[in-house]
Amino acid sequence: MSTQRVFVARLAGCAVFDPAGDRLGKVRDVVVIYRAADPPRVVGLVVEIPGRRHVFLSIGRVTSIASGQVITTGLINVRRFQQRGGEVRVLAELVGRRVYLNDGSGTAVIEDVAIERSRLGDWDVGQLFLRRPKTSASPFAKGPTTFATWSEVREQQTAGQAQSAEQLVATYADLKPADLANTLLDLPEERLLDVAEELPDERLADALEEMPEDEQVRILERLGDERAADILDAMEPDDAADLLGQLPEKRLQQLLELMEPEEADDVRALLKYGPDTAGGLMTPEPIVLSADSTVAEALALIRRHELHPALAASVFVTLPPYETPTGRLLGTVHFQRMLRYPPHERLGAIIDDTLEPVPATASAAEVARLLASYDLVSLPVVDPAHRLVGAVSVDDMLDYLLPEDWRSHDDNDPRQRTATRPPPATAGIPTTTPRRR
Repeated sequence: MSTQRVFVARLAGCAVFDPAGDRLGKVRDVVVIYRAADPPRVVGLVVEIPGRRHVFLSIGRVTSIASGQVITTGLINVRRFQQRGGEVRVLAELVGRRVYLNDGSGTAVIEDVAIERSRLGDWDVGQLFLRRPKTSASPFAKGPTTFATWSEVREQQTAGQAQSAEQLVATYADLKPADLANTLLDLPEERLLDVAEELPDERLADALEEMPEDEQVRILERLGDERAADILDAMEPDDAADLLGQLPEKRLQQLLELMEPEEADDVRALLKYGPDTAGGLMTPEPIVLSADSTVAEALALIRRHELHPALAASVFVTLPPYETPTGRLLGTVHFQRMLRYPPHERLGAIIDDTLEPVPATASAAEVARLLASYDLVSLPVVDPAHRLVGAVSVDDMLDYLLPEDWRSHDDNDPRQRTATRPPPATAGIPTTTPRRR
């Protein structure tokens, strides 16, 4: 069920503010992508900043759309907006289109589009405000209006037209990232690159994270620098660092300069550590809260659907600041422990201080031993000053320990079972060639 609805025509011209209340610009359009069966999904806003420059604001950086204003998470990228393949601008392209009503009652013109926010936080096209053809010969008459959902209308299709890359992307809309990655790698070279150009940044980033590193590099090298930087921004920092670590130094630095400053800083921090250390394996964005935060606040944070389950299993309590590198780490509060206490209980009162963090320089073997010995799904990682710099999750460790070709491994093929059998374990830890994720 939708929790919020905004009509795009009313959104146009609304001011955009950062969390401090400073005005950044105003909304000029909404960008959506089509999907195979579901309504189009909102991917971002076109925002006009001072100098009449139009830039793109990802919907993931929007925290609130209400009362004629848009609130963002912070500064926005000031690179000029360039519409990508598969993207449709609502005001510039969708409004004014003629559609057919599926009930057979004729045609109508789209006069406005409502976008709706689900309880999961995604924004999709909801109702369409339509105007039917006028029924009076009077030049002042207008046709009757009606509302319809996306599933109740269809756009005109050209008979016999070959499936375009844009249409192919729509058929992939419901695939999980791992399945999308495999599907892309099964395409011919040129077709794969055509589809990669059409995929939204978030979807291509998700798919790249599931591909072998040589395939990641091959696709990234065929993208323009700005698109490549956008893809890296959308990737998890540790995955982006792994990918950049495979590139020549000159190309690496060029892409870091084009990335969002906050994302680039996270990646640079990870690149400082060796690939077979806790610092090289960790995710620099765990959930961090103060000792005065309540159980209710912690549970609200871990409910976020985009959060990986392994990172949602616990929160880390530190002294300020609460972004990595944080103040001194005080301890960990596990999700299961939070469920045993009332919502108003302070996290500082239920800290598990028996779990020792690992230094960023700790070996991957040591991290694996601790995760296995204590049945943990994540471990806090600290610097020499005992400040939290990240967390290593069990999936980070599995990606490190599994053989390079595990994604293409077929358990039903006896030849592959023999070829990829892991070597004997040493001190309880499987031996493997050190590498980044």
